[in-house]
Amino acid sequence: MGARGLVLLVALVAAFPSAAYPIPAFARRYRVSCMLCHQPIPKLNAFGEQFAGNGFRFAPGEEPRDTINTGDPELSLIKDLPLAMRIDAYVQGYAKGTVSTDLQTPYGVKLLSGGPISKKLSYYFYTFLLERGEIGGVEDALIQVNDIGGKPIDLIVGQFQVSDPLFKRELRLEFEDYAIYRARVGEVPVNLTYDRGLMATADLAGFTVTGQILNGNGVGAAQPDRTFDSDPGKNLALHVTRDLVSQVRLGAFGYTGRTESDGLGNQTKMIGFDGTIGGGTVEVNWQYLRRTDSRPRFLPTEPKVTVDGGFGELIVQPPKSKWYGFALYNLVTADRPLLDVRLGTPTNQRRYESYSAGIGRAERRNFRWTLEGTYESTRDRFRWTLGLTTAF
Repeated sequence: MGARGLVLLVALVAAFPSAAYPIPAFARRYRVSCMLCHQPIPKLNAFGEQFAGNGFRFAPGEEPRDTINTGDPELSLIKDLPLAMRIDAYVQGYAKGTVSTDLQTPYGVKLLSGGPISKKLSYYFYTFLLERGEIGGVEDALIQVNDIGGKPIDLIVGQFQVSDPLFKRELRLEFEDYAIYRARVGEVPVNLTYDRGLMATADLAGFTVTGQILNGNGVGAAQPDRTFDSDPGKNLALHVTRDLVSQVRLGAFGYTGRTESDGLGNQTKMIGFDGTIGGGTVEVNWQYLRRTDSRPRFLPTEPKVTVDGGFGELIVQPPKSKWYGFALYNLVTADRPLLDVRLGTPTNQRRYESYSAGIGRAERRNFRWTLEGTYESTRDRFRWTLGLTTAF
C-alpha cells in the first residue's frame, strides 16, 4: 500500500467509539457510580461509549484531572496511577452421554489501566495476570489521539480487536463467544479478534465510518528478526454505519488482505452487514459475514474456500431491575473443515451452530452473576455455565 493510499484511508475513516473501555479506576477518579457507564458490567451504555470515545473524559478536550504540579506546563502526571482489577470465575457442566463438571475458578484475572495524558492524548491497556490457568499477557494496548488538527478525527495506535467497530467481544454478557469473529480455515492467521495496527475515526455527513490498517497476523510474539508482520503487505478494514431511525442502526463491513508463506500467497476477503434494533429494555443485535480465502493452506493448487456465518443476540433489561436476560444464536458454515472456533485447533467439521440463553443479576454495581445454557448442535452437546464477574 502506497503513501497516497495510507493518507486517503486515514482521511476517510469515520467515528466510532474507541476500542478502549471505562474501568473502575475512572469511577474512583470522577467519584461516580459504575452505573454511569455500564448497565450491567461490563456492557457499556450510551454515556460509557461517549466517555471512551472522548479518551476517558466527560467532555472532549478536558484537561487531565488529579495531576501533580510539576511546574512544567508541558507535563501532566496523574497523582495516583489508575489501576483496576477484573476477576471472572465459572463453574461449567457438560452433558453428552455422561455428565461432568469443571471448576474454572478463576477463569481470568485482569489488570487494567487507562486515562488522559493531555487534552488530546490518552492511553489504555489491560493484561491477563491469569487466563485459563496461565499468564495470558497483554491484549488491548493502545495510544489514542482525539481531534487531530482541530478536526473531528481520532486515531488509535496499538493492538485492539478488529471487530470492535462492529460488536465488542470483551463487553458481551454471554460466556459463549461471537463465533464468526474467530472463524478460520487452513493455516491463515487472519480473523477479527486481536491485531496490531491503526484505527482512525471521524463523522462524515451522518455516517459513522471506521478504517483500520492492520498487520493481519494477530498479536503473537515477534519473529526471530524482531519483526511482527510476517509479510510485506498490510490488511485493510472499513466499517460504515448509520442510525436510520430512532433505535435502529445498520452497518456494512469490508476487509481485504494478503498473507504469504514460503513464497505462496493467500488473499482474504470479507464482506458483511450488522445492525442493532432497540436499546434500553430490549435490544437485538445481528451480524452476517462472508469470508473467502484463495489459498488457505498455502499450496500451489487448491480451491478457494468460502465461510459464511453470523449471530443474532437478544438482551432484555427490565427498567430499574437488577435482573437481565440474554440469548445468542451462532452459525458458521464452510466448504472446507473449520478450525475449532473456541480452541483454534483442526476439526473435521464444516459447520458450527450453537444456541445460548441465560439470566443474570447485578447484585452490586461492580458484581454480577449469570446462569447460561448452551447447546452445540454440531457436537450434540449441552453446556451450562454459572459465572461470577467483579471489577474494582
